[in-house]
Amino acid sequence: MDRLLTMRVFQAVADEGGFSAAARKLDISVPTVTRLVADLEQHLGTRLMQRTTRSVTLTGAGEAYLDRVRRILAEVDDAFSLAQEHTAQLSGTVRMLMPPVFAEHMLAPLITEFHQRYPHVSIDVFVESATEAAQGEYDITFLSAAEGYNANVIARPIISTYGLACASPDYLRKFGTPRHPSDLAAHQVLLRRSLVTRGDVLHMHRIDNIQDQVPVAVKPILVANHTGTLLRATLDGAGISTQPLDLVTRHLQAGSLCHVLPEWTSGIFTLYATLPSRKFMPARVRAFLDFLTEHTRDSLQRTLPPDLPTLSLTQ
Repeated sequence: MDRLLTMRVFQAVADEGGFSAAARKLDISVPTVTRLVADLEQHLGTRLMQRTTRSVTLTGAGEAYLDRVRRILAEVDDAFSLAQEHTAQLSGTVRMLMPPVFAEHMLAPLITEFHQRYPHVSIDVFVESATEAAQGEYDITFLSAAEGYNANVIARPIISTYGLACASPDYLRKFGTPRHPSDLAAHQVLLRRSLVTRGDVLHMHRIDNIQDQVPVAVKPILVANHTGTLLRATLDGAGISTQPLDLVTRHLQAGSLCHVLPEWTSGIFTLYATLPSRKFMPARVRAFLDFLTEHTRDSLQRTLPPDLPTLSLTQ
């Protein structure tokens, strides 16, 4: 019995939540998955999973074994990648977790060029917001955080950007242009839901003095936890929202959005790539991070409005 194969199959069943899903992920038959897990349990002399017609759950022994299996397989993959560093051609899969708005507007446009440069490296992306528990389950977990973020994880900053107040030309023609953050109280505001701030208060900061803050009590017509939803509504003329500069640059250049309150920002935010606590980073992961960092920073520098100070970012 191939011990590494049975470990990978067992991990896939646990991660995917069932034998059929694991079979699809691994591109093998369901009977083969079932047989390999059964062989593993027989070899270990203990039941690792409780099976019902609808679900698969881990036993206590299964939970403990899965934790060790993850470490073993990670070491095996790292050893492979280390050996691969001595070859001219990178290959394998980069597994990542990325928030929806960044997956759509930042990752997707770069896939063609990345594939041309590294044709044997594939990207496996899970599109959802990161949680603390998820940060060790992927090669890279991306998250956006305000300035001063200091979590107990290995984190590499990718890009820092301003939050800008934006509205469509149609909206501004109908309702006028705010001149000061306090004017937003009389406007149709679209807010991003936050776990740490009140849902009816928008905090604006002076760009030339980020500590100078003005909290504005507003009556939002839309509150959402999805940046893409707020952007779409803003483009359609629903109201004023604050958006990351790197996300709205092309809309500002095209004239479909206008930058309002140019002396103010909703804050400085950084996209981080958090990494598992491993001593060795696979070459394919390093190649992807270097590629992403280079392209996003170059793009931002080319499109940064002249009235905004350049943000420095140490890597």
